[in-house]
Amino acid sequence: MPRKATVARKTKETDIKITINLDGTGDYKINTSIPFVNHMLSLMSKHGHIDLNVEAKGDIEVDYHHLMEDLGIVMGEAIKKALGEKLQIRRYGEALTPMDESLAQVVIDLSGRPYLVYKVKSPKGDVQIQSLGISLFEDFFRALSNHASMNLHILLHYGRDPHHIFEAIFKGFGRALRTAAELHPKGKGVPSTKGVL
Repeated sequence: MPRKATVARKTKETDIKITINLDGTGDYKINTSIPFVNHMLSLMSKHGHIDLNVEAKGDIEVDYHHLMEDLGIVMGEAIKKALGEKLQIRRYGEALTPMDESLAQVVIDLSGRPYLVYKVKSPKGDVQIQSLGISLFEDFFRALSNHASMNLHILLHYGRDPHHIFEAIFKGFGRALRTAAELHPKGKGVPSTKGVL
């Protein structure tokens, strides 16, 4: 059976529903009302071979923060739910991904212990892409890490163009997640000497 989950969250600020299939083929339908975020999540899905359906809206007339953080919350919860008991998963995943002049590294441990290391600095500072401040991606990934109970390291080795930087990051995140969530052919139970993740 495919490891699939749907999570919905509605507050006074946002209304989000995400369905994820960790054993998919990279099919996606994304509508966050932020075109650049749609593009990034589509890349994550396609390059991670993870099916993803996202319907999200929020009070973006105020700013993008609520929607970006809540997207991370719901995405993290969906990943955690889809993983279930984490039986036979590889647990660790890593991707080193170039996009033209940019190179990003994403490392994941599905440890059950949330922690984010985020070392991404644009040479142009906290610029905006279509009025979206790129610093909000750190809030997105922190919320995702916390709610997926995932140890997540995101390192930008170098890059010039903010679009290319985040394209490398999201492609890499999809690839690293796919590897970490894969079922190991020699795996038994959960990959931990504790017997639980």
